[in-house]
Amino acid sequence: MRPGLVLAAALLLLPAHSPARADAPAPTAPRSSVSPPARAVEGAQFLTAEAPHARATSGTVTWWERRAGAWVRAGSTPARFGVGGLVRGDRREQGTSTTPAGVYDLPFAFGIEAAPAGTSYPYRRVTPSSWWCQDNASASYNRWVDSLPADCRAAEAEHLVSYGKAYAHALVIGFNYGRPVRGRGAGIFLHVNGAGATAGCVSVPAEAMARILAWVRPDARPRIAIGWSGA
Repeated sequence: MRPGLVLAAALLLLPAHSPARADAPAPTAPRSSVSPPARAVEGAQFLTAEAPHARATSGTVTWWERRAGAWVRAGSTPARFGVGGLVRGDRREQGTSTTPAGVYDLPFAFGIEAAPAGTSYPYRRVTPSSWWCQDNASASYNRWVDSLPADCRAAEAEHLVSYGKAYAHALVIGFNYGRPVRGRGAGIFLHVNGAGATAGCVSVPAEAMARILAWVRPDARPRIAIGWSGA
């Protein structure tokens, strides 16, 4: 599909009951302030992460909620993307520092700090033994593990407690998560801004991340759409 078409139109092509998959085609990139369509998305909450073009490293995250059958913007914040820009999720390669475009679920939240006040989403507290395995040879590929398994090399994993600022609060983005494809990438999160562009995640200011975590609800089945608007 041509970049620059409305994200809502792309979402209308998605089956309403299809789970987000790492190998699913990316949605058409959104235009500014586009809202999700009324009948194309299950649940009552939705986030959009929009870059101006595929090479961009910054853009906007907006969160929406369904009220009386219509989508209403609940908040918006500046966002950062991968230093390599954005790429369709089904074409992404691990190690490219690109943010995967697509529509994904949000399996759970986590953080080094306690959950923000009002958080009802499943939340895991990071401990010194918490890692995210990114080793393609490991049975724990693209999974949180408490104590590093023998088949997951430390050099191919993130020691979560080491990212004190970025992982103060975070949401797991379900890219390549349900049925991981080796070599496609692991550890894609919505997290707090670091020093600059990310290694493939989406990041937002700390205050915005706290607001998002207090806003998302498990019963609302929130999802996130990542895309770009220009050529």
